[in-house]
Amino acid sequence: MPQSRPALLAVPRASSARIVAAALLALAAAGAQAQTLRWSSQGDMQTADPHAQNEIVTNAMNGQVYERLVSRDRDLNLVPGLATEWTQVNPKLWRFKLRQGVKFHDGTPFTADDVVFSVNRAKDPASQISVYAEAVGTPRKIDDHTVEFQLAQINPIFLQHIDLLFIMSRKWSEAHGVAKPQNFKDKQETYAATHSNGTGPFMMTGREPGIRTTFKRNPLWWGRFDGNVQDAVYTPIANDATRLAALVSGEIDFVQDPSPRDIPRLKQTTGIKIQEGVENRLVFVGMDQARDKLLYAKVPGDKNPFKDLRVRQALYQAIDINTLRTKLMNGLSLPTGGVTPSPLGAYKDPQLETRLPFDLAAARKLMADAGYANGFEVTLDCTNNRYVNDERICLALASMWAQIKVKVQVNAQPRVLMFPKLEKLDTSLYLYGWGGTITDAETALTPLMRNRGDKSVGQYNFGNWKDDKFDQLAAASSGEADPKKREELVKAALREFRAQTHIIPLHRQMIPWATRANVTVVHRPDNWFELRWVNVAPK
Repeated sequence: MPQSRPALLAVPRASSARIVAAALLALAAAGAQAQTLRWSSQGDMQTADPHAQNEIVTNAMNGQVYERLVSRDRDLNLVPGLATEWTQVNPKLWRFKLRQGVKFHDGTPFTADDVVFSVNRAKDPASQISVYAEAVGTPRKIDDHTVEFQLAQINPIFLQHIDLLFIMSRKWSEAHGVAKPQNFKDKQETYAATHSNGTGPFMMTGREPGIRTTFKRNPLWWGRFDGNVQDAVYTPIANDATRLAALVSGEIDFVQDPSPRDIPRLKQTTGIKIQEGVENRLVFVGMDQARDKLLYAKVPGDKNPFKDLRVRQALYQAIDINTLRTKLMNGLSLPTGGVTPSPLGAYKDPQLETRLPFDLAAARKLMADAGYANGFEVTLDCTNNRYVNDERICLALASMWAQIKVKVQVNAQPRVLMFPKLEKLDTSLYLYGWGGTITDAETALTPLMRNRGDKSVGQYNFGNWKDDKFDQLAAASSGEADPKKREELVKAALREFRAQTHIIPLHRQMIPWATRANVTVVHRPDNWFELRWVNVAPK
């Protein structure tokens, strides 16, 4: 990660205001072009390297430039991408026919060599999608337009894992010294972090981290454009009020994350449209359950209270989730006790969605039984530019946990700082979110919930909990081909995980999108939008 990025995101207020003002002036100038889309959200993409990080803003922006073998339509159905067809030759072997005549943005032809290179690159330990790359097995070139994947074990959601792997040019990557992904958590500087070369419908023409990123339509793209956007400018604007003012004034065409408290007013604002929908994303609290002594806490006896199930349950039952929903989220959240991004991951089983009740008396008793009647102090790590109301949620939790004498210091920071911190397990208590396009439980079970292990298993288990019973059930479900048997394994694994309260689920966030009246975008439940589907009508 370029070392300048944190500085850009943590500048003094006066400098920050000047940056936003300069960006908005540039946007106003761009507005003279009828088919330019100017959009914004509270945070920036973290890197242009499509294998280095794994979060929706970064993935979606890279997804305008880079493509996968399979893609998604407006309803999230899998459709051909860089592959035109695929066949499951046997339970552990898949064969893909690649699209011919495709070129990268620099004119290099796309071939099977690029697929093999990209999948192997994504398996590198520095890659935050390595767990998915490992899940698709070993790629091998059959000819220039045929690739096979040999699996070590059956993968019941193989195609959905393939959909998570962006394809890069081997020639371009090797020429620019980026044959391996950027080591983001150690702030590595690489060419691929600020430059790109995909096969996609748009080309990245400029990258100023923390300020703006620009795109233009790829005139040689193999696919069909359903929209009319020729150029696009993305400007991160951290302040909710500034972002809203830019939209209302017409300096911005599209805001992906208007504050929930502003939605009622925006719905009454002339010239503004609102689209709402539930995102496939669970927002939860994680806890360090491995260290004998917490890194950021003051605890009687220098113990780790989060190793005690009673303390974890006490924190859970001290959360007034309905107040969070009504007062903070303005109704734009769905409280849940589920631990998958979508209820579909738990097969819509209502028992796997129930929450522990809000009960301060029960929470205080649990704390006393665990030996913490007088509480303890701990730091809660939290982003302030990633999830809807993330910093406010953390402050609300701190207030609620004070009722059971847990004194919480909220450490709110941009995600460009917090995510590398979590990757190093440099945390005691943290707010996090998990979700995306895939609703199957597998993409939470293996990378997020399992014990940390080889081949990136448990890569996002930042609390470093260990639950062998759950781990065995989850591992078995990952290789079970029979749908009914797999359902029972998944449910059993989820029941065990919930019983141990390894995480404290809060809610599935709802995502409102706000656009100018002349802008039409396609809203998807994975909070991903495609520039190629956007239409900007004359004002």
